[in-house]
Amino acid sequence: MEFLGSGGIPYFCFMKRTVIIGASDNPNRYSYLACVRLEGLGHEVFPLGIREGKIQGTSIITDRPELKNIDTITLYVGPKNQASWLDYMISLSPKRIIFNPGTEDRESISAVREAGIQAEIACTLVMLSADTY
Repeated sequence: MEFLGSGGIPYFCFMKRTVIIGASDNPNRYSYLACVRLEGLGHEVFPLGIREGKIQGTSIITDRPELKNIDTITLYVGPKNQASWLDYMISLSPKRIIFNPGTEDRESISAVREAGIQAEIACTLVMLSADTY
């Protein structure tokens, strides 16, 4: 078992169940890169998108499953298409939703915060690189 620091806390204690909304099987898309990086770090990832496909063997989910114990939603859907996802995102009761660059929307952010969910305007890939995810 791998441990972090001198405190002896198992590394898996820091893994976050993460939903990627706007997942794509295009390796040039940031949602694809985020999925690969998150899985590579041991996070349990649920990539949701509008088209079927695979991200290095992980199937993109094209419906809106009932998921439990979600820590983070990382959003890759622009403001004009967010309304159809908003109720679903809130229903998952994540601890936080990351609004990646280009996804910032005042109404969505307000609704998320009103639901008691932390809204972060940030870049998942930068957070992973800086070890602040």
